[in-house]
Amino acid sequence: MRAAAAILLFMSGITAGAETVETIFINGNIYTVNDKQPFAQAIAVKGDRIIFVGANADAEQFRGDKTRIVDLAGKTVTPGFTDSHCHIFGIGEREMTLNLEGTNTREDFLAKVKERVAQTERNKWITGRGWIETFWKPPQFPTRADLDKIAPDNPVFLTRADGHAAVVNSAALKLANIDDNTPDPFGGQILKTNGDPNGMLLDNAMDLVAKNIPKPTEAETEQALLKGIDREIKLGWCEIQNAGSELSDQEIIRRAYAARKVKLRMINAAYGPGEAANALLKNGATLNAFNHRFTQRTIKVIFDGALGSRGAALLAPYSDKADTSGFLTQKPEELRPMFEEALRRGIQVETHAIGDRANRLILDLYEESFKAVPPGERKIQEPRWRVEHAQILTEQDIPRFAKLGVIASMQPSHAISDLFFAPSRLGMERLAGAYAWNSLIKSGAIICGGSDAPVERGEPMIEFYAAVTRKSIKGEAGVGWHPEQAVSREQALGMFTSNAAYAAFEENDKGSIEVGKLADFTVLSADIMKIPGPEILKTRCEMTVIGGEIVYDTR
Repeated sequence: MRAAAAILLFMSGITAGAETVETIFINGNIYTVNDKQPFAQAIAVKGDRIIFVGANADAEQFRGDKTRIVDLAGKTVTPGFTDSHCHIFGIGEREMTLNLEGTNTREDFLAKVKERVAQTERNKWITGRGWIETFWKPPQFPTRADLDKIAPDNPVFLTRADGHAAVVNSAALKLANIDDNTPDPFGGQILKTNGDPNGMLLDNAMDLVAKNIPKPTEAETEQALLKGIDREIKLGWCEIQNAGSELSDQEIIRRAYAARKVKLRMINAAYGPGEAANALLKNGATLNAFNHRFTQRTIKVIFDGALGSRGAALLAPYSDKADTSGFLTQKPEELRPMFEEALRRGIQVETHAIGDRANRLILDLYEESFKAVPPGERKIQEPRWRVEHAQILTEQDIPRFAKLGVIASMQPSHAISDLFFAPSRLGMERLAGAYAWNSLIKSGAIICGGSDAPVERGEPMIEFYAAVTRKSIKGEAGVGWHPEQAVSREQALGMFTSNAAYAAFEENDKGSIEVGKLADFTVLSADIMKIPGPEILKTRCEMTVIGGEIVYDTR
C-alpha cells in the first residue's frame, strides 16, 4: 500500500505540481538494481521512502524552500547493502576482547596472548577470537602446552576465527574437569595427543569449557551490540541478518531499538532447537518493529562444524585426515518436529551446513518437511527456507536448491580464505562443488550474500571482490579453484541487495532504488561496477543512508 501511494503521489506531482520533499540527492552515479530503470542521477526522499528516481533536472520539481540538497559529486550509489549472514554481538565482542585477527604466525599469536596475560590479574579468564592456523608454518593447531608456557596462572579460551574450534590451556581444562577419560560430547570432539587432551576443542566440545567462563554483564553485552552496529554502518551496511540469538540477546536488542540507540535495520534469527526457537514458535514473528528496523521470523540451526577445523560433515573422509569425516551437531530426527511446526506457523528456517553430507541431509529434511506440511497447511505458502554457507555440494545436490525453493545464503570471502587449505582438506575432485556460486545461479537458485563476520572481516567490498574475482586479496588464484564459479558484477550486486531483500521477505520494501521503497543507500568512493578488480578492495563507503537519513558521512 505504501508503495502504491508513493507511486500515485509521484505521478500526481509530475502532472499537477509535485509535493516538496525533505531531501534530494543529486549528481549521483546511481545503480538502481531495477531493470526498468537501471541508472539514475537523482533520488528524492519524503519521510523514509523514495518518491522519485531519475534525472537531476526532473528532481527539481520536488524541491521546496526547506528541501535539503545533497550533492553526491558523481559518487557511486547502490541500494543499501545487506549483510545476509553475520553475528553482530561477536563483531562487537571481537573489539572488546583479545582480537587475534591477522596473527599470521604462531609466534605472533603467542606474543599477543602473552601481552594480554601481562595486563590481566592472576586467575582471571583470558578470552579472544580470530586466529587461523592455516597461515602458519607449519599450519598446525596451537596446543595447551603452547599456552601453558605463557599463561600458567590464567585460564585461557581462544576461539578460532570460524567459531567452531577453540584452544584452551591446562588451567581451563582443569576447571572443566576434562582429562583423558572425558568422552566426546555429541557433535563435538576433544582432540588428543597420545591419549591426552591437547587443548583443542571442536564445536560442542567447546561448551565443556565455555560454560565456566563468567558471563558478560548486560551492559557489556549491549556495548558489544552497539560497537558492532557502529562498525557495520561505517562499512556501508544498511541492514544485517543476524544469524542466531538467545532470548537474553533478543531482550538487549529490543531495548536498544526502543531507546532509539540503533539506526541499522536487523533481521534477527533465534537459535534452535531450544528455548529461543520455542518462544518464537509460541509467540509468532515480529515484523517491521521500531519503524521497520527490526524483524524476527527465523530459526537458526547449526547442523555441522567448519571445514578448517575438520568438523564439517563430509560424505567421505577428509583428504588430509582419513580417520574423520567430520560430524553433525544436531540429530536429524530431533529437528523434524520443529521444522514442521515452523511451516505451520509461518516461521522461516535457516540452517548452517558446510560439508556435502550436511548439505544433502538438510535438503532431505527440508524436502520431507515440505511434503509433511503441504501448502494448504502453511501460514506462508512460500517459506523461503535457507541453507547458510552451502559451501561443499555434490553435483546432484546443486539443482535441489532451485527445485525446493531453498535459498543459498553464501559468503564469498569464505572461498578466498579457504583456498589456501580447502584443496588439502577436500582433494581436487570435491573442489568442483566448493563455493559453487555460478553453478547454483545457473540452476535457478537464489543466492543472498553475507560476510559471516566476525569469522571474516565483514567488509562489503571484500565480499564483492571475492564474488567477482574468486582470488585472494593479494590476487592469488588457488590451485584447482574453479575460476568459472566467479559471478558477474551485476549478480554480485544483486546478492547483497535484491536477493538479500527477497531472502528476508522484503522485496516490496528494499533491495532496489525505486519509487515507494525505503530510502536506504550505500555511497561508494569508486564505481565498483567498472573499475579493475583489485581496485574494488580500495573502495570505501563514503556515506550510509538509512530511511533517508544520512547516518554516516565522511565528507
